[in-house]
Amino acid sequence: MSAATGMSVAGAPVMGAPTPTPAPSLLAPGVARDPYPLYRILREDFPLVRDEPLGAWLVSRYADVRAVLGDARLVPGEPGPGPAHRALVEPSLRAAAERTAYVLARRIAGRHEVDLVAEFSGWLPAAAAVAALGLPFDDAARVQEWCRTGRTRLGGSHPELAGVLRPLIGRRRAHPGTDLLSVLCGTRVHGRPLSDEAVTGLVGTLLGGGGEATAHALAAFLANLLDHPAQLDLLRTRPGLIPAAWAESLRRDPPTPIVLRRATAPVTLGAATLPVGAVVACLIGSAGRDPYRFADPDRYDIFRADPAHLAFGAGGHFRLGAALAGLAAELGLRALLDAMPGLRWAPGFRPAPRGLIARAPRVLRVRLR
Repeated sequence: MSAATGMSVAGAPVMGAPTPTPAPSLLAPGVARDPYPLYRILREDFPLVRDEPLGAWLVSRYADVRAVLGDARLVPGEPGPGPAHRALVEPSLRAAAERTAYVLARRIAGRHEVDLVAEFSGWLPAAAAVAALGLPFDDAARVQEWCRTGRTRLGGSHPELAGVLRPLIGRRRAHPGTDLLSVLCGTRVHGRPLSDEAVTGLVGTLLGGGGEATAHALAAFLANLLDHPAQLDLLRTRPGLIPAAWAESLRRDPPTPIVLRRATAPVTLGAATLPVGAVVACLIGSAGRDPYRFADPDRYDIFRADPAHLAFGAGGHFRLGAALAGLAAELGLRALLDAMPGLRWAPGFRPAPRGLIARAPRVLRVRLR
C-alpha cells in the first residue's frame, strides 16, 4: 500500500474513508485479554478509524500498517541508532548472550519443573546486555532491574543510568578493555571519539533492548515451540531453522502489538487526511494475522515461506534491541535444547498471554525431565 494513494495488498479491500459508524475501542473491556476478535472486526469493517478513547487513528491491515511504518512523515517518539551500529555491537552481544544463556540454562537443568519466564527468558536479554558491556557486579543488579521494567526506554537521559556510567566511561577511555563499553568509548566518527553523552545514549538504547519487549518476545517464542513439540524437536536436529522459527513467532505473537507514530506533516491515508500531530496506532498484532497477507494466519509454522513480520518496524531503520532479541532467541533456545533434552509443558499447564501494549505469557511452567 502507498500511504498517499490508499492502495492495499492485491486482493484485499482498499483502505477507504473513515466510517461514521462507531467503532469498538482498543480500550474496551476484555480486549487486553484477547484482542484478536477485535482485530478481525477492525480489518474487515474499520480499516482506518479514529479510536476516541485511545486518542489515535487505528490501522489494522498488513499492507496499510507496513506503509505507515515506512512513511517518513510518521515518526516514532524516539529515534533509534542507525544501521552502522550493528557491526559495532553484534560481536560483543553474541559472545555475551551465548555465555549468559548457557549459565542460566545449566543453573536450572537439574530441576524437575520450572517457570521459564522467572528463571530464564525474563533475565536473559538484560543479563546478556549487562555482560556485554562489562558492567560491574555491584551495578548490574540495578541496571538489570531497569532493563526488566523498561525504565531505560529514555536511554541516555535516564539520570541513574548516566550516574552509573559516567565514572565507568572515564576509566574505559583511560584503560580500555575488550568489553562493549570499551569498544564504544574507542569508536571514532569523522575522526573524533563519541562523546560521553553519545556513549551513554547507545548504552541506554542497548539496555532498553534488554527490557520488557525482548523478554516478552522470547517468552512467546518458547511458548509457540512448546505448543508444537514436533517443530521443537526438529530444531534440535536442524538448528539452522531457528531464525525462521523466531521470525514466525514475531509474526504471530509480536511482543509489542501496538506501535505509535506521530504525523510531522499532513498525511493522506486512504480518503482521510490526518493533520500534523495526529497519532496513528499501527496494530502490528493485527497485521501479522491478516488473511489477505498470510494463509492460515493463526497457525504457527516454522516452514512458512515468508513470515515478513513487522515486529521491529519496516524499512531500513536498525534497532539495537532487534539485534539483541534475535541473539537471545537463537542462543537461548540452543542452550535450553542442549541442557534439557526432555523440555516440555508441565502436566496440565497452558500459557495464557495477556496485555495490549506489551503482550506475552507471564508464566511458562515446564517439565525438564
